[in-house]
Amino acid sequence: TILVNPSRIIRRGYIIVVIIFLGTQKAGSSRDALQTAEELGYFTCLFTNNQKQIFDRVAYPDVHLMQYCDLDDIEAVRETINYLRHSALNISAIISYVDPYCGLAAKLAKEYGVGCFTCEALEIMHDKLRSREILNDTPYNPAYLVVTQKNYRTDQNIRNLLPAVVKYHDSNGSKDVYYCENIEAYYKYCERLFREYPGSKLIVEEYLEGHQFIVETLVVDRKVHIVGLIEQEVDFVNEHFIITGYNLITNMHRSYYEKLKTAVETIISKHGLENGPCHLEMRLTKGKWKLVEANPRISGAGMNKLLKIGFGINLVAETLKLAMKQEIDLEPRFYKNTFAQYIILEEEGILRKITGRKEVLDSPGVEYVYIKPKKGSYLQLPTSLGNRYAYVIATGRSEAEARANAKNAAEKIVFHLFTE
Repeated sequence: TILVNPSRIIRRGYIIVVIIFLGTQKAGSSRDALQTAEELGYFTCLFTNNQKQIFDRVAYPDVHLMQYCDLDDIEAVRETINYLRHSALNISAIISYVDPYCGLAAKLAKEYGVGCFTCEALEIMHDKLRSREILNDTPYNPAYLVVTQKNYRTDQNIRNLLPAVVKYHDSNGSKDVYYCENIEAYYKYCERLFREYPGSKLIVEEYLEGHQFIVETLVVDRKVHIVGLIEQEVDFVNEHFIITGYNLITNMHRSYYEKLKTAVETIISKHGLENGPCHLEMRLTKGKWKLVEANPRISGAGMNKLLKIGFGINLVAETLKLAMKQEIDLEPRFYKNTFAQYIILEEEGILRKITGRKEVLDSPGVEYVYIKPKKGSYLQLPTSLGNRYAYVIATGRSEAEARANAKNAAEKIVFHLFTE
């Protein structure tokens, strides 16, 4: 059912112009993209393998057509696209803002003659091992080893890497990433990951000290546009690295920025990305930039809103324009000190109620607040970024004030739980 005024939808003659989205979250950058496409007048078609979204169809008024599809089966996705092509629908773009479907979307867009993004590069970024391997001749990799179920206990080089981080090569959202301070922890987490992913390969990397940053980029005709640099606050909780704070950098020392720009351009060039979005997670360690990981999309959750509030840039909109082969505009409209504070829980249980939303909205500098769970949901301790249950974005006259405004406001949100 079309849920908007049909006169708003862009047509080419009698043909409706369609953008197919592979997957979305209920909120965040991927949902911002759907809402932006609808606002721009495109017919939005969502392919989803999330049955909750099908059952909660009315919560997605920005989606004109929602189609259940197994996104992990490329033939099923092709069949669904072919079905749409028999209707009076002109598929003009196939895109995804969700791991792990960005590469798949770019590949299918190329197949159906509407490609723009470099699908091979996006697919490499999905695989953390391939991404590491193509950077072997650069100074931007940490020291690392690859282990299997057969050799993870016998490799004599492991002890030289400790303390280290062990991760599943196809991980995302911090879910399968563990810090190993000693050899006993290394054995413990390898065994845990091999139980979860039998026969897989694991990457063991030296632990990098230093500040961690996200570098949001959009690449157009091989030109790398650095849209935003965001410093992360990383907490080590419940055996996982969880990012709880994001500080939008409005002014970085020139020498550090020039080194960062060189690193980012080299990393992206090595991946072969000529057109498309990506964000790099980088650590500044001992004055040198090192890559934590590359991801073939804008960061999720509130990143698009952070950039929009801080710079006036709607990055998901500009990414859509690129996918539609239109001219993009990444020039900041203004510069505001902006900080996003995320909320994780110290205990788990069933959500009884949430209090404090009004107090947050009335707090100094607050620009946006998002609370994820509904009453009756089971909330757990954090094991991935998906277990962050709310965030507040605030501005201030300085970085310190923006950070304080966001943190003080976030403390007013209280999750009341039924616990055992």
